[in-house]
Amino acid sequence: MGLASPLVYVIAPLLLAAQTVSQTAAPGDAEREEMLRLRECLELVETDPEAAHEMAASWTYMEGNRRGARECRASALMALGYLEDGAYELEALANAPDGGSMDDRLTYLFRAGGAWLEIGMPDNAVLTFSNIIRLQPEYSEAYNYRGLAYLQLEEWENAEADLDTAISGQPGDFHAYLYRAQARFWQERYDEAMDDIVQARTLDPEDAQALLWRGHIREARRLIAEGRSVNEMPF
Repeated sequence: MGLASPLVYVIAPLLLAAQTVSQTAAPGDAEREEMLRLRECLELVETDPEAAHEMAASWTYMEGNRRGARECRASALMALGYLEDGAYELEALANAPDGGSMDDRLTYLFRAGGAWLEIGMPDNAVLTFSNIIRLQPEYSEAYNYRGLAYLQLEEWENAEADLDTAISGQPGDFHAYLYRAQARFWQERYDEAMDDIVQARTLDPEDAQALLWRGHIREARRLIAEGRSVNEMPF
């Protein structure tokens, strides 16, 4: 169907968010030591994920299944391409008694949700982002990503409803307009879809996906004007 899914946008900021949460806490000595160790591991994930995974295994062996070791292991697994395993680890960590602060738990869930989207498991993504929304109903980005999951499921009305909420919370979110344009396109509401593409291109005039969808909408309008079916479009 040609759905836009810039998953670097989903995944990359979330690993950074994990590091930021760890750095901004105010722990005691033991927690500070664990935080520094986790930071070292997360930095290693970016350069040598295999070594980071070994570090997590050693950490677990020496000190037990500590939260930092589990986050390290999950991050390494995801960097190594085992996104499903990493996502399950992060969700378990988010729900664990020692899962950290609310911000920590939300970060784990957000990263897991991004992984579900990347590997094409939108049902899992909907559940994960729904849990985030339950914990923090004003979290606009969670509606955005759940909307993307609904797009993958071809649940256009649910996608549009979530993207409406995302745009209300973050009117400058390029991707929310791009995704909502797709939800409206598949409901054959081409004028409204084009309005969203115009708004998206105001925010990012050179984005290739926005240009692609502008072309799709124009082609759908042309076919309808000629009395033909949009099913002729090569999706």
